[in-house]
Amino acid sequence: MSEARFARDVSDLELGDYQRAVRLVLRHPLITASWPDDKALSRVRRFGATLRQDLADAFGYRLELHGATARLVRAKDRIDATQHALSRTDRPFDRQRYAYLALCLAVLGRAGVQIALSELAEWVAADANRITGLGLDPDRGADRRAFVDVVGWLEDRGAVRLADGSSAAWASDPGAGEALYDVARDVVFALFRPSRVLQHVDSVSALLMRSLASSGNAERRAAAQLARRAVVERAVVYYSDVDDAAANHLRGSALAADLQRLTGLRVERRAEGVLLVDTANFSIERFPGTGSVAQAAVLLATEMAERVVDPDGRRVKRMAPPDLRDHQQAVIAEIDAGLPTATLVPIEELETAVVAEPDDGDEDPAKLPFVTDSYVRTAVADILHRYASAFGAQWHADPERLRAEAVALLARFGAVSVMPGGVLVRPLVGRYRNTVATVKKRPAQQTLL
Repeated sequence: MSEARFARDVSDLELGDYQRAVRLVLRHPLITASWPDDKALSRVRRFGATLRQDLADAFGYRLELHGATARLVRAKDRIDATQHALSRTDRPFDRQRYAYLALCLAVLGRAGVQIALSELAEWVAADANRITGLGLDPDRGADRRAFVDVVGWLEDRGAVRLADGSSAAWASDPGAGEALYDVARDVVFALFRPSRVLQHVDSVSALLMRSLASSGNAERRAAAQLARRAVVERAVVYYSDVDDAAANHLRGSALAADLQRLTGLRVERRAEGVLLVDTANFSIERFPGTGSVAQAAVLLATEMAERVVDPDGRRVKRMAPPDLRDHQQAVIAEIDAGLPTATLVPIEELETAVVAEPDDGDEDPAKLPFVTDSYVRTAVADILHRYASAFGAQWHADPERLRAEAVALLARFGAVSVMPGGVLVRPLVGRYRNTVATVKKRPAQQTLL
């Protein structure tokens, strides 16, 4: 057996299977008999005891194995707006869908073994119509589509199983279509696992991890867990984005060895931070990846990197990045504004606080290069021109949409910070500076003549 800190009882012969189980649980905090596939639950149960101990020691997570479910209760250190629930068409859930999801879980929790879709809609509507600004009207197509998106999300995870009928038929005509679902109560209860009693929560910040360390060793252990959580949950972790204690663990050699032992993935460390190199489809969204937006994002990152270091071009203005703590407080305030109250609280567009400073020639490493929106638009237009055949007609017709989606992708992976009027180029962009893109020629179509 190994002397490593984690996976101590796992033989070298089984280590690869164990690491796949760790990646599976981290990627899918809820695993059922059918989600994400029919073999996942058996893979997790095979190493249940070791997984439970390692995930608790390494990350402070709690793995619960009950009936036909495996549920990872994660400790959250910050509000993350990038991990959306997605519909079957990969559309991120909006507030209406999240509200319907919460109400569906409440109804299913007190339902019997079966429920008709129209009955579920009626019960959810009864609750939704008491909430100002929400409501559920089956006669409105938008409400029906949002409701069916939520039911599909629950069905994919095995919380409800279609016994008869079709939700699409109900969505098309609720007077003629109908669907009957079996309710998997163990999955329903596993889905709703808040770390606090929500009736006692007056701010979403109460759901975040609170360090209860009371000694030096406990504080170091908590900081190490925070550092490991950051690496497995974020695309890239910059030292400047965490406190000094966590940054020290990120710089140490033990973290890389621990995470490689647990996940089988290698930690890449640079002067500005670390990232976990995803060579095993660990992340739900990958970068670089396939698809027009991902390809445009890589090419755009290359353009930005060249712009920053171009000795012949005009010097790029540098700006101090926004304080992440202020941004977190703004996100928390926005969410808290939606807490149930007697009156509707209008939600305003969140605007990132900007600390713009004049370009005084100071090369303070804490300041990041600022690239304007106009430059990004020009770069996207140039990319479309140079690699015309790699992009479909819809992108050539709407380059602004391609720019917006590519920048959003780069922001989700920590490559840029979106600011009013442009983006701050973060160090991760330098990783793609020397990327060389080639367009594969499509094979000539053979003809009979």
